[in-house]
Parts: sequence; structure tokens; C-alpha cells
Amino acid sequence: MEKVSTPEDIQRESSRVINALYGAVSDFRVNETFEIPEKGPREAWDVQVNFMLDSLKYTVDLVIQEKDGQVTNARLIDTMTPL
Repeated sequence: MEKVSTPEDIQRESSRVINALYGAVSDFRVNETFEIPEKGPREAWDVQVNFMLDSLKYTVDLVIQEKDGQVTNARLIDTMTPL
């Protein structure tokens, strides 16, 4: 596992995890990124991503550890039919 510390690293690892969990998705993008914890030395990233699968838009929240890129939490936030 590789260290995750740049926006490119976050994009790469988020995409890898979503493809592993959901298969081939389209229109993947990182929506929001927050440091964990907010104050003090950063340990992980809270990453919200959006993607399309089977004509539905998914929003998923991931917690990615900075030191090794491990995902310690993946949570489906929303599934909706796009307008």
C-alpha cells in the first residue's frame, strides 16, 4: 500500500476502492475531501465521491488512511435518479 497525501493519490485510491466495491462505474469524481482530525497531524482523509452506475447517481463516503491508503470505512450516503 502507498501513502496517500496528494489530491492525485486521493483520486487514485478512491477510484480503486469504488471499482472494487461497485465494479465498472462511469462519471467518477471526488466531490469533497476533509482531513482527519481537523486539528493536529493528519492521519486520514474523509473523501466523498460521486459516480454513475445503472442509470443511478451514487454518493459514497470513504475514510482513507494517509500512511498506507487502507480504507477503514465506506458508507453509501445517497442513491438517486438524475434529473
